[in-house]
Amino acid sequence: MPTFPSLEEQLDLITKGASEIIPLDALKERIAKSIATGVPMRIKAGFDPTAPDLHLGHTVLIRKLKHFQDLGHTVIFLIGDSTALIGDPTGRNVTRKPLTPEQIQANAETYKEQVFKILDPAKTEVRYNSEWLDKLSYYDIVRLLAQFTVSQMLEREDFHKRFDAEQPIALHEMIYPIAQGYDSVALECDVELGGTDQKFNLMRGRDLQRHFGQPQQIVLMTSILEGLDGVQKMSKSLGNAIGIHEPAAEMYGKLMSISDDLMWKYWTMLTDKRGSEIEAMRADVASGKLHPMQAKKNLAWEITRDFHTASEADAAAEGWATQFQQKGVASDLPVVEVSRTVLGEEDGGVRVSKLLQLAGLASSAGEATRKIGENAVSVNGEKFSGKLLAKDVLGNEPVLRLGKKSVRVQWVD
Repeated sequence: MPTFPSLEEQLDLITKGASEIIPLDALKERIAKSIATGVPMRIKAGFDPTAPDLHLGHTVLIRKLKHFQDLGHTVIFLIGDSTALIGDPTGRNVTRKPLTPEQIQANAETYKEQVFKILDPAKTEVRYNSEWLDKLSYYDIVRLLAQFTVSQMLEREDFHKRFDAEQPIALHEMIYPIAQGYDSVALECDVELGGTDQKFNLMRGRDLQRHFGQPQQIVLMTSILEGLDGVQKMSKSLGNAIGIHEPAAEMYGKLMSISDDLMWKYWTMLTDKRGSEIEAMRADVASGKLHPMQAKKNLAWEITRDFHTASEADAAAEGWATQFQQKGVASDLPVVEVSRTVLGEEDGGVRVSKLLQLAGLASSAGEATRKIGENAVSVNGEKFSGKLLAKDVLGNEPVLRLGKKSVRVQWVD
């Protein structure tokens, strides 16, 4: 009988990045049942192959599938080749242009190739919803449609907005949530994954499973991932996306350009780190044990490695450091000598306020602390806002800047 990690261990990974779980108690019960019986849960996420290339925003759900897979559960990568003929109306203010079956099949093949950069192909069920949707008779479809009312469909936010704005809503668009819900019936899902914008569709699966006498699936929703601008949803059309087929150097460089705040969301939604590990990392940054720039470098390396190789990620990191980390740092800066012995260490790190004082940029550690609080201090070209900084982050000849003054430090014993 298969063995599973404890309930607490599973929840630490499963709930990471989840914005809402409906209902959470049912998920706990379902996990406990799988532990007791040795029977894995069935987890699915559906993707309509409407475009040939995926970006990191698309991988959020694939990554969450991997978390369930790593815990020993059965994951289903569902290709919506039939639903793609309708086109998901989520977030749309106009009816989608239909794709041809040939376009859908071509895109589906590229999806399979791309998702196995994250999922284990030997442990992944790849299914197409044409397997069951295309076999439904006219009578079957009428029976499905009879489970819902027009007023229920108009409760959906995007339909409601279009109705109020007197914009057309084609009847086939209203079938989409019902078709997606029937996917959960056909696959007998325990959990379905989706973004928060998919809530209406996801809940229809629960409705139809109840109608067909199945246990209702748990709905796990992840928040929308912002793109490089930190504002809009990641989208190629908005120019703020990172494609998973981009060269390693380009991927690494784009990841290094995100804000420090957004970095934590990327750590949460685009990596396999557990929630507890990420919280520990954030604590290290807050205490000064870990510089936020180093945390971002680690993130960029890890994500780049996932879609390329470790050696390619190493080369991308080295290339970025050579090209950008010294950007704006003049070669003729004044050099000041600072004694490592006098500077000392605290909890494995260096107190930056004391370093600024010893380097002659501040008259006292108190003044340096105030300047740090005013966001007026940079270390190696990056704003510094903490207390301690690891020596390996400082490097052999760190460049310090306070206001308009900059110096290069040379260590002496």
